[in-house]
Amino acid sequence: MSSSSPSAAVEAAGLAKRYGRAWALRGIDLSIRPGEAVALLGPNGSGKSTLLRILATATRPTHGEVRVFGFPIRTDGDTVRRRVGLLSDRPPLYDELTALENLAFAAAMYGLPVRDDGLRAALATVGLPRVADARVRTFSQGMAQRLALARATLQSPDLVLLDEPYNALDVEGLRLVDQLLARVRAAGKTAILATHHIAKGLAQCDRVIALSGGRVTFDGPTARFAASPAADEAGAWA
Repeated sequence: MSSSSPSAAVEAAGLAKRYGRAWALRGIDLSIRPGEAVALLGPNGSGKSTLLRILATATRPTHGEVRVFGFPIRTDGDTVRRRVGLLSDRPPLYDELTALENLAFAAAMYGLPVRDDGLRAALATVGLPRVADARVRTFSQGMAQRLALARATLQSPDLVLLDEPYNALDVEGLRLVDQLLARVRAAGKTAILATHHIAKGLAQCDRVIALSGGRVTFDGPTARFAASPAADEAGAWA
């Protein structure tokens, strides 16, 4: 990738990641436009979480080049992090802090104003206004997942990366995730949703990227995914 495209939210060329002797990603090439909502599908171990962590600069690639909004992640990590929100499979929440204190800490890390009313409003968007002052160690897994969603979107990121956001959520929580994605799309932001909930991914996104063994097996509109060989494979792990 000799030069970046000003119209790309994400570009990757020859992206590979190795952990010891095992390759999590093997030569990924992709380009995602601003405003796209992408469902990232694949079985456990296919490389979905690794790809999201690389885009968020939480881990470095072994080979290849990645740019986010034109900025190389290797040299402009701070700039990239200011524009990206990541909900990881292990969200960085602190059990001994309250929900409000967790968001205040995140706001300080992002360089955002730490305003009580703004933080409480963020909790309200994920259905947690009544437990703002409760310690996270008292939360159920679903409540912690909701708080992690609030944290990931606190800075109104231009690129939202969601790793299995529907996990551990009740029906109301599932609806909240759908609403969050709808707001992201309405604002013209970019979203990548890694999920085992294939129906949810297809309903909420306009493009599918499927991974298997660290390689791209499908990349195209959601309407074409059902007729692809990758969809048959997905039926075995969904």
